[in-house]
Amino acid sequence: QVQLVESGGGLVQAGGSLRLSCAASGRATTSGMAWFRQAPKKEREFVAAIRWTASITYYADSVKGRFTISRVSLNNTVYLQMNSLKPEDTAVYYCAATTAAWYGAPTGWYADNRNYGYWGQGTQVTVSS
Repeated sequence: QVQLVESGGGLVQAGGSLRLSCAASGRATTSGMAWFRQAPKKEREFVAAIRWTASITYYADSVKGRFTISRVSLNNTVYLQMNSLKPEDTAVYYCAATTAAWYGAPTGWYADNRNYGYWGQGTQVTVSS
């Protein structure tokens, strides 16, 4: 089992920045983590992912160049640095962990929320215009 606890959400003006944190604990051996978000009346969508091997990162086109996902293995925490925020970034942000093997996986599998077995409770991010 893996427990994930997010923090760092809040209210920010457009153009501002926030940093989300996701602290992981538990016995399962994970292979990577990701951030997803869900706005009201919309489906949950992929934001960013990081693979432990070589710390390879992946981003949705909508956040590329503005968001950065990173990991500090010492404290088992993954971060999402969000810059140049836009009102359309408003959503509940969830971190997720996977134990799946990345090598040989289908292209883009990391963006499918069904491939993540562990989820945090979510943190609200609101960007005002």
